[in-house]
Amino acid sequence: MDGVIVADALNIISRGGGAFASRWGHVVVGIMWIGLLWYFNFVQVPAFAEMDPAARNNATDKLAWRALWWFRWAAAATVVTGLLILIFQQEGTKAQLVSGDYWKSISGMSITTGILLALIMFVNVWGVIWRKQKIVIANARNVQAGGEANPAAAAQARLSGMASRQNTIFSFPMLMFMIGTGHFFGVGFSSAESGDRVVYYIIIVVIAGLLELNALGVIGGTGPGGTNWIYDSHKNALITGLVLVVLFYAAFYIMFDV
Repeated sequence: MDGVIVADALNIISRGGGAFASRWGHVVVGIMWIGLLWYFNFVQVPAFAEMDPAARNNATDKLAWRALWWFRWAAAATVVTGLLILIFQQEGTKAQLVSGDYWKSISGMSITTGILLALIMFVNVWGVIWRKQKIVIANARNVQAGGEANPAAAAQARLSGMASRQNTIFSFPMLMFMIGTGHFFGVGFSSAESGDRVVYYIIIVVIAGLLELNALGVIGGTGPGGTNWIYDSHKNALITGLVLVVLFYAAFYIMFDV
């Protein structure tokens, strides 16, 4: 009997400690990820645009690669700690997660939207931004060493910049849903109607999908202007992100009356 009590106590401590550690870690690394994302878009890119090529290459060599290291691993850590939050849920909540009941609730719809946007951003970090920036960094180091510039570097930098600006745009509604789930989007587990869920997801997936295809150059190419206006400056990206917050909030409010 005593052994059972001890085992149960250890299980409670382990689950409680895991729940706390995963949430705390998720917040810490999430702040690092989004903080560096905003640093790149609101500080570094505008500053680099004012530098002469030699100074920019030196800053890319000495500064950018370090920031990108922390940036991409913070993104990975944010995803991992997010998964750990689900693993360390209380038994009742975990049962709802496994059965799917939670994901049908208004709270579940909110966090799912945040997760969707965060995963798109994560794929952009590792699949687009880092892949392109490796070419840019290698070119900067080669030029500093007296080598010939890589003619493809500028185009790779543009694609990286578009994906980074798109992540900035997504970051605003993503944070709204991540924070809103526990504070003002359907606090509790009231269920959403099946038809409303379908319509809502269609709206969100279509908007996010079109924006992502645009960021990849599939819709508007890679040149300035047109649908790429939203990437042409950090101010444009900021405006677009805030507009997206209003659109997503309106869709959520109208569909679920929160």
